[in-house]
Amino acid sequence: MTFGGRFADSLVVDQLDKLSVSFLVNDLEIRRGGVAPNMCFGLARLGLRPVLVGAAGEDFADYRSWLERNGVDCDSVHISESKHTARFVCTTDSTMAQFASFYPGAMSEASQIELLPIVERVGAPTYVLIGADDPDAMKRHTEECRQRGYAFIADCSQQLAFAEGDLIRDLIDGAAILFSNEYESHVIEKKTGWSAEEVLSKVGLQVTTLGKDGVRVTSADGTSFEVPAAKDVAAVEPTGVGDAFRGGFLAALSWGTSLERAAQVGCVLAAYVVETVGTQEYDFTHEQFVARVRDSYGDEAADEVGKHLS
Repeated sequence: MTFGGRFADSLVVDQLDKLSVSFLVNDLEIRRGGVAPNMCFGLARLGLRPVLVGAAGEDFADYRSWLERNGVDCDSVHISESKHTARFVCTTDSTMAQFASFYPGAMSEASQIELLPIVERVGAPTYVLIGADDPDAMKRHTEECRQRGYAFIADCSQQLAFAEGDLIRDLIDGAAILFSNEYESHVIEKKTGWSAEEVLSKVGLQVTTLGKDGVRVTSADGTSFEVPAAKDVAAVEPTGVGDAFRGGFLAALSWGTSLERAAQVGCVLAAYVVETVGTQEYDFTHEQFVARVRDSYGDEAADEVGKHLS
């Protein structure tokens, strides 16, 4: 929501203990989001059929329909009988000051989800990506992956600000891939007490997004390289860009490409998101996607990606 005035004009400093204010907003925009649906949407746009796992409320019906129409398997989403789907509500004034609230809702029931029945339904997973969720759910799913031998990806993202070092260490140790942005990578080191080298020793691969500078990929075997962001990006709004990168990166890995090619595909998909308002509002044909890969990373990259999007 957007408020045309200034919150500050309605606040009396010595009366904040009696605060009761109301603002007439100019508009209301409801946008689809959530790290897991964002990644699944990107994977599906590149021709895969990702399986969404998480907890939602009865109000998930319209969102579910949207995701299923766009190729996402939602049959393993747990539906709460008493809570609404998690949501973020924010009002911004003319100075860009914000009042915001996050309602976790049904997310608190995600720890009830067992992965084995899902695997029995869809087959062995290439990866189980454990993104920001209820902390107990993240821990349970990580432990189940270890016990059952599922390759898992650690992507703690927003939960890093609240998690303690013990939990972060538990979520990362043994991951096939660790995703984070550059700031989050430093939070991981600070809270776990591990050095950058020690973090890398705990995982097979570390993928660190660098914003407008692209991405860094580092492997425990000593491989390390950076891929620049896609060219000619007209940035509009950054929400969901990291999720899109992950979708593109993992889609390319599933095709059997090199790590460098996967990073390039991730950067191109991320470019589409940053150029739109909303996390799942972007659109492209496969031909347009391949052309953008060609413009940014050359003919060889485009020809390889094109084989998988034909």
